[in-house]
Amino acid sequence: MELLSLLLCIAVIVITAMCLVRKINPQSILIIGGIVMMSLGVWFDINPVVPSAPTGNPAFDMVRIVEETFLSNLVRAGFMIATIGGYVAFMNHIQATKALVYIAVKPLSCFKRYPYAAALIAIPIGQLLFITTPSASGLGLLLVASMAPILIELGVSKLTALSVIVAATIFDQGPGSANTAMAARIIGIDAIDYFIRYQLPVVLPTGLVAIALFYLSNRYFDRKDALAGKDGESSAASDVERPDCPLYFAFLPILPLAVLVVFSPIVRLLPYTISINTTTAMLFSTFIALILVAISKRSAKIAFMDMSAFWSGMGTVFAGVVTLIVASEIFAKGLISLGFVDSLISYSTDMGLSGRHVAAIFSGVVFSAATLMGSGNAAFFSFGPLLPDIAVRLDIPLETLVLPLQLSASMGRAISPIAAVIVAIAGFSGVKPMDIAKRNTLPMVGALLFLIIANFVFL
Repeated sequence: MELLSLLLCIAVIVITAMCLVRKINPQSILIIGGIVMMSLGVWFDINPVVPSAPTGNPAFDMVRIVEETFLSNLVRAGFMIATIGGYVAFMNHIQATKALVYIAVKPLSCFKRYPYAAALIAIPIGQLLFITTPSASGLGLLLVASMAPILIELGVSKLTALSVIVAATIFDQGPGSANTAMAARIIGIDAIDYFIRYQLPVVLPTGLVAIALFYLSNRYFDRKDALAGKDGESSAASDVERPDCPLYFAFLPILPLAVLVVFSPIVRLLPYTISINTTTAMLFSTFIALILVAISKRSAKIAFMDMSAFWSGMGTVFAGVVTLIVASEIFAKGLISLGFVDSLISYSTDMGLSGRHVAAIFSGVVFSAATLMGSGNAAFFSFGPLLPDIAVRLDIPLETLVLPLQLSASMGRAISPIAAVIVAIAGFSGVKPMDIAKRNTLPMVGALLFLIIANFVFL
């Protein structure tokens, strides 16, 4: 039965991939694929997924699972992503993004001759921000609004700019990360202790390797796109025209990030604690922007008319991005329901290899699972509870097994064309998710191999 379930998963994955390559509507294909696998999971009684309120009929239960997935995403991430999309659209409409580019390009003009240097510097900056804003899709959209326009104006191609923005989210690290909290809980230590003692010694050198590989990969694809006549090669930056808005609007695109950093419990710039999330920061920044537009144009009516861009942006992002994230989650549930993860674990542990070899294989398995599911959390949370028992059976330290698996999950997400962060920034930027995923594949595979080696060397 285990072999049959694995073969069925592979068959559904192959058919789904073929449909996506043929550009059939991805939301429909992923949802149908997920429902098929969940139905088979119920039929074979492997890991049946049931709704929180069963209907009493398996067919209607599948539909209710889709309904509950939509509702949970709207509450958890959907509204956040929609507000970020609305805010980005609002910033473009009032030309605040142009003001940011106009001001930022002048002091960064030295990078016009070396645009890839600017792109590489953006990666560690983004990774630092990711520690304080541990939402890959949320940070990705924020950087699309603030960092991407500057990089593009400096001469970086759009796809390279988007690729390095995803690179900012390749390591789920820091105490604010759900995967970090889960890993620390499995090992039995504090999240801060896990971050400092285990994550940093491995993440720092692995991050440097990833940055070097991102440079090589993006250079290759930009030159390839240039030969094919596509918009890929970095172009010479031109002088930016002064936008038709007050220049102090330039701080608005980065205001949400600034708010999140200032009030982050990790940074602790204030003597007292204020707990806010990404959605709260976005809405707060929107109200500030609305007030400033009304003051600058001396008309509340015009400000409210400009605000329509915010609502339109929310609708656009919801239709194109949030629905695809929901579809990806349903597909991931189908993989889990049909025993895909359990089968991989079983076959890996039955190979008779040493503990470290199996740990290395598991890292690749989790990496692949995250790529297929489009979620680092789903992949690691599926494996996490099983790791203490596996570590005992393999006779290896628990942290030696947990650390590479936890990090490889977020690295696998960075090459998944159905990952929320890639879908979100690609959908909003008007590019194909697969184009970003292809650019990230070499850096992530190379960094994964280094991670496995570094984990054994440093630990």
